[in-house]
Parts: sequence; C-alpha cells; structure tokens
Amino acid sequence: MEHINIEYLVVAMGAMILYLIYYVFTKDSEYNKNIRAVATVAEELNKEIFYLKKKLNDTQINIKNNSSRMNDEDIYQEIERTVYDMVKPISLSLKRLEEGIQRIDEHVDARISSLESGVKQISIPASIHGNDDEKIISLYKQGITLETISKELHISKAEVEFVLKINKIK
Repeated sequence: MEHINIEYLVVAMGAMILYLIYYVFTKDSEYNKNIRAVATVAEELNKEIFYLKKKLNDTQINIKNNSSRMNDEDIYQEIERTVYDMVKPISLSLKRLEEGIQRIDEHVDARISSLESGVKQISIPASIHGNDDEKIISLYKQGITLETISKELHISKAEVEFVLKINKIK
C-alpha cells in the first residue's frame, strides 16, 4: 500500500512540476505581449516628441520672424503656450504608460509570489536524503532483506527499492 502511495506522490509531484513549467511559459508569452504593447506606446511617444520638436522649431522661427512686431512679454507668452501645448499630451501619455507598467509589475509580483508559495508546498520524501541512502546501501550489501531494512529505518519497502535503483545497486 505504501509502495503505491509513494509512486502516486512521485507522479503527482512530477505532474505538478510539469504544470508549473507550462504555466510559467504561458504567462511568459503573455508578459512578452504586454511588453511589446508598451514598446509600441513608447515608439508612438517618440514619434510624437519628434513632431512636437519640429513644431517647436517652426514656432521659434515664426517668433524670430515676427519678433519685430512682438515685445518680450508677448514672445514669452507665445513660447509658454506652445511648450504647454506640446508637453501636455506627452505628460498624459507618460502617465498612462507608467500606470500600465505599474499594473504589469504588480501582476508579475503576484504571480511570482503565487509560484513561490506553490513550490514551497512541494516536499521530498525523507528517505531520499544522503544519510538514509548510505544506511540502505550498507545494509543491503550486508545481505539484509528489503523488508528488514525498511522496518529498521522506519521507511517503506518501496523507498528502499527506490534508493537501490537510483544508486544502480538493484
């Protein structure tokens, strides 16, 4: 009975690890898609900045051409309005980008925390530790039966067989 339980435990642990690997890869593809979306927004912002710089240069040229008709206070106000008009859309876009990155970061942190707690719940049978392995191998080489070894070390016969198979003794 214990032999079957250990095998089911090992199979269940293997299935859980495979599911975790599958889950990580699927989430990784989702995160890559989100990152590409953020990169697209950043590229659009760069284009917008380029066009705004061009508009600023055109405005500066117009101001220089019209400076004979404008006094210093009018020039200052015109520059202020132009800069405000250029900076406001960039500022709003940057805020949206920052919020999106923050949401992604929170989502990633939550998923990592979830995966860490899931991995912490996986336990390894006590007999798979090195000192039990050495005792099992030593007793088996002395000619002691598997049943006697399992009773003496308080482990199942299946675990004894498992250790001997791993060490290529049986």
